[in-house]
Amino acid sequence: MLRALALALPTLADRRLLPIWLKSLMVALAAFLVLGALGWWLIVAALHRFAADDGLSELFAALIVLVAGWLAWRIIALAVLQFFADDVVLAVEQRSYPAIAAKARKLGLAEEARRALAGAGRALLYNGLALPVAAVLAITGIGAPLVFLLVNAVLLGRELQDMVWLRHRPSPESPAPLTALERFGLGGTVTLLLTVPVVNFIAPFLGAACAVHLIHRKGAPSS
Repeated sequence: MLRALALALPTLADRRLLPIWLKSLMVALAAFLVLGALGWWLIVAALHRFAADDGLSELFAALIVLVAGWLAWRIIALAVLQFFADDVVLAVEQRSYPAIAAKARKLGLAEEARRALAGAGRALLYNGLALPVAAVLAITGIGAPLVFLLVNAVLLGRELQDMVWLRHRPSPESPAPLTALERFGLGGTVTLLLTVPVVNFIAPFLGAACAVHLIHRKGAPSS
């Protein structure tokens, strides 16, 4: 995982990748802001039914949106990235594994959309199921963050693997999928990066590049 991370970091400054990073980041930020504004408006409208102080309602709604946004960014960013996954993965493969890139199939927009929606749905479902457990463990101070870390490590590991692996799967020479431990290591690393301010904006893209190197270096001699 550390080797894959070291190989992935230089790709963030690659001129061929920079437009893709910026495009997907702008779309993710726009979706994040629109959903945040809509959520704030809905919460304020609901609170106005029970509270007379508009200022307190708006402040409380803003706090809820900030916390929910911190939790939801990974879902939004990854869902948006999946719409650009083919371009992202292809660019990384062409940079580091050109022979492999030439044999990959291009995912259609419909397939990318299905994967993005399915991934976002799984993330919402499993994080929702984890919420009661996290609430019970909140008293421990560290239990709730650990629950979300474990859940999202599993989810992100699978999504990032599939971004790469599915482009090669029909071929008889397709790479082997990652093991459960490798997926967890990949997903856990990206989940931790998503909690770091500023770094969380590039974490999904860095995770996609890491997945490329992890999958295509399986079985290859170390260097």
